[in-house]
Amino acid sequence: MISQALVQVRDVERHFPLPKGILSFRPRETVHAVNGVSFDIAGGETLGLVGESGCGKSTLARVIVGLLRPTAGTVRVGSADLAELRGGALRSARKDFQIIFQDPFGSLDPRMTVQQLVEEPMRVATNLSAGQRAERAIDLLQRVGLAAHHAERHPHEFSGGQRQRIGIARALALSPKLIVCDEPVSALDVSIQAQIVNLLKDLQRDLGLTYLFVSHDLAIVSQIATRVAVMYLGHIVEIADTPSLYAMPRHPYTKALLGAVPVPDPHRKQRVNVLGGELPSPVNLPTGCPFHPRCPIAVDRCRTEKPALNGKTATHAVACHLAE
Repeated sequence: MISQALVQVRDVERHFPLPKGILSFRPRETVHAVNGVSFDIAGGETLGLVGESGCGKSTLARVIVGLLRPTAGTVRVGSADLAELRGGALRSARKDFQIIFQDPFGSLDPRMTVQQLVEEPMRVATNLSAGQRAERAIDLLQRVGLAAHHAERHPHEFSGGQRQRIGIARALALSPKLIVCDEPVSALDVSIQAQIVNLLKDLQRDLGLTYLFVSHDLAIVSQIATRVAVMYLGHIVEIADTPSLYAMPRHPYTKALLGAVPVPDPHRKQRVNVLGGELPSPVNLPTGCPFHPRCPIAVDRCRTEKPALNGKTATHAVACHLAE
C-alpha cells in the first residue's frame, strides 16, 4: 500500500440481492459484484482499473464516489469515511470527488445549455454569485478545449468527443481532488480517445488531480496510468506499477488480457492467448481462486484455497498460488 494515500479502499464488498418470485421457495440469490477489494491511491497519481466487462469495475467506481454504498468495508477519500456519512455531510464531502461517465450524452440533461450544466454543481455546493458562476463556467469550457460561444448550445449540438469535454468541465466545477473516470473514452473514435487522454493528463499536471481510470482497454490505460489494478469477478488479482505489469505480468489472467491487445504492426504475427471456459456467474462464485475454472495452469490447491493478494515487492502484488 502507498503511504499518505488520498483514497483508501479496505475490504470493500458490494452485493445486489436478486428479486424473489412470489411463489418461489428458494432462498433469495445475491450477485456478488465486488468481493473484498483493497487498495490505495496516492495524491497526484492515476490508478488504472482494468478487466473484462462484468467484472465489477464500474460498480466499484460508483462505490468510491458514494453513488452506491458498500455492503461491507470502508472507503476513505481524504479524511472522510464515505460509509459513515449521510445527508448534508455526504453532499459536502462530494466536492472533493467527482465522476466522468462512460456515455457523455446520457450523463448530460438535454434540456439544459452547456453553461447551465457546468454551473449546476456550483449552484448546489457553493456560494458563488451568478456572475462568478458564469465566469468560472466559461473558463472551464476553454480549459477543456471548447469556446465561450459553445456555452449557449445544448448537448445534442456537439460531437461525442465535445460532449465528453463538457462532462470533464462539469467534473472540474468544484475543484475536486479525485476524479473517477468510468470508461471515459470507450464510446469515442480512436483519434478522439487520444485527445481526451492527453487532455486528462494535461489537467492532472496543471491542477494536481488524482484519477481512478476505469477501462477494459489496456492500450489506453498504459498511456495514462501510474499503476494498474487487474480485476476479475469482483476481485483484484494483480496490482503493480505500469512498467512492471506490462513487462512482467505474473497472474495468468493478466497475461491473457495483455496477449489480446492488438499489435499495431501488420508484419508482426501476434499470438493471442484465448481463455477457455465460460465466465463464472457472480451469483455462484467458484470456491478457491475465482479464476481457476478458466486458468490453464490451475492445480488442486487453486480449487480449494483462495490466494491472498501479496508479493515480494511493495509495488507488485498478485493473487496466485503459482505466481512464483
